[in-house]
Amino acid sequence: MTESNPYGDLMLLSGSANHELSERIAREIDMNLAEVDITRFADGEYDVKIGESVRGHDVFLIQPTCHPVSDNLIQLFIILDALRRASASRITAVIPYYGYQRKEKKTQPRDPISAKLMANIIELAGANRVICVDLHAEAIQGFFDIPVDALTTTKILARRVRERHGHEVIIISPDTGGTQRARRVANLLDAPMAVIDKRRPSDDSAEVVNVIGDVAGKRCVIVDDLISTGGTLTGAAVALRAKGAATVDVVATHGVFTEGALRRLHEAPIDEICVTDTIPFPSGPRSFDDAPRLRILSVAPLIAEAIVRVHEGRSVSELFR
Repeated sequence: MTESNPYGDLMLLSGSANHELSERIAREIDMNLAEVDITRFADGEYDVKIGESVRGHDVFLIQPTCHPVSDNLIQLFIILDALRRASASRITAVIPYYGYQRKEKKTQPRDPISAKLMANIIELAGANRVICVDLHAEAIQGFFDIPVDALTTTKILARRVRERHGHEVIIISPDTGGTQRARRVANLLDAPMAVIDKRRPSDDSAEVVNVIGDVAGKRCVIVDDLISTGGTLTGAAVALRAKGAATVDVVATHGVFTEGALRRLHEAPIDEICVTDTIPFPSGPRSFDDAPRLRILSVAPLIAEAIVRVHEGRSVSELFR
């Protein structure tokens, strides 16, 4: 006879940050999202009502903390608190995109470490476990005192590169800090690597200084964790073309796409931009009018498999092999 799960039956809930992704995940697991009514008071404060009992259940709350970041974080905190007070047996915060993650260390005096602050509040609100995707810095896992399953989209992105170019590519890290991420993709494709040497005058801007590696006549694929303003990737693409690159593609996990980013990338010498659906596309998931070279891949199967493995007490690390 099969033993029952000590945390009770699996239950999926979703905030409003990326409901379409939540529905895809639910379809992968072949179950429905539990009813959650998210409203606002007249002064803008959030109110949450969970439409069914969660007592004794193993609950997974899906809520990326993307734009509007502060609103989505508050939603996450309030729903976590509601679940804790409703006696859920275990609460796992599924955060495909982790907001405030770019401030994971002090770079100058009197800096906050915002990524650590968010971790503290997520735990305080009631999370017993966290599932996230491609953190900006792997050290963020250590900011939590609860288990963290940090998934990676390396296989998803590498599969797209192989479909498009086979093995005839060179993988590009957009900076020295991203070499480990780029190397993982390069290893899967058995491809060589090059690195963009850049300096960062401010948090949201960067200047390319040099290209380390031979890219002349080669198909270049820049690998990054997120695309925000598009400035770094635009500069990298221009530098690679100047060094004789035959083509330039970009693959990244999180399409943050701040205002003006899509236009900037559209005007850059980039052949294809590929991101995942951890963050909803700004103009809707199927609207590519302003970004005809943009392709969106889904992380729903990856997250769904991780949720099932956590619920059943099986290894999540097998997903990385």
